Amino acid sequence: MWGENMRSKSVVTLAGVSALALYSSMAVGSKYNLPEPQSIIAKDIYDQHIWLMWICLVIFIGVFGVMFYSVLKHRKSLGYKAANFHHSTSVEIIWTVIPCLILIVMAWPATKTVIAMKDTSSPDMTIKATGYQWMWGYEYLQGEGEGISFYSKLSTPRAQIENKAPKGENYLLEVDNRVVVPVGKKVRVILTANDVLHAWWVPALGIKQDAIPGFIRDTWFQADAPGIYRGQCAELCGKDHGFMPIVVEVMAADDYAKWVAAQLSASAVKTSMHTDK
Repeated sequence: MWGENMRSKSVVTLAGVSALALYSSMAVGSKYNLPEPQSIIAKDIYDQHIWLMWICLVIFIGVFGVMFYSVLKHRKSLGYKAANFHHSTSVEIIWTVIPCLILIVMAWPATKTVIAMKDTSSPDMTIKATGYQWMWGYEYLQGEGEGISFYSKLSTPRAQIENKAPKGENYLLEVDNRVVVPVGKKVRVILTANDVLHAWWVPALGIKQDAIPGFIRDTWFQADAPGIYRGQCAELCGKDHGFMPIVVEVMAADDYAKWVAAQLSASAVKTSMHTDK
């Protein structure tokens, strides 16, 4: 009888976990969940995060379920007496081996993803990002758009920051100049900093890397769909740390080519005016 009850509870628990997993996948991108992943790395990170959380939940339910069942069903008020026994070598081996196997199962896909995150070889284009207090400087070093450079600063109106005007939809997450890249291209980002530690973090693209003064570090992303993806500096870089957003705009190939032409044309005009002076 007890075995049948336990099997029934197990079926209900597994059904509940499956339903919750389905709900979590549907709720991706909601305000209570991670942003909707827009790159293969971001999708790997999201999927592993969700499944590791469910593994932890199953372990939690199993451990505390057995514990509370034992406490409630074998308490002294029901006439049960405490057992008097010594340690069991078999039990100790089991509860050591099983967690080790669980950790291996968890670590294997995570390690593959971390290795993939570090593979910046054969990029279609390379952008250098330099962190300043409190803005970013960008230089397009390789690929279509080579030669483009600009600074990117917070563009949220001061009145919103000082609570003199209603907050905008992208409060503290809008900039005057966005990083623009083409869809489906591998973009290598070279990172450094001019003053203190910064970090280039765009969660929807699965990219986060520290920018360290005097050092060059790199990372990469490849956006799956056109759109605007927002992030922030993820290091405590000073009193205005919260005013250092990152905005990446991913364009279709034709639109990106037009943007590059416009940027290079504007740069040529500025250079010409400077030369004339």
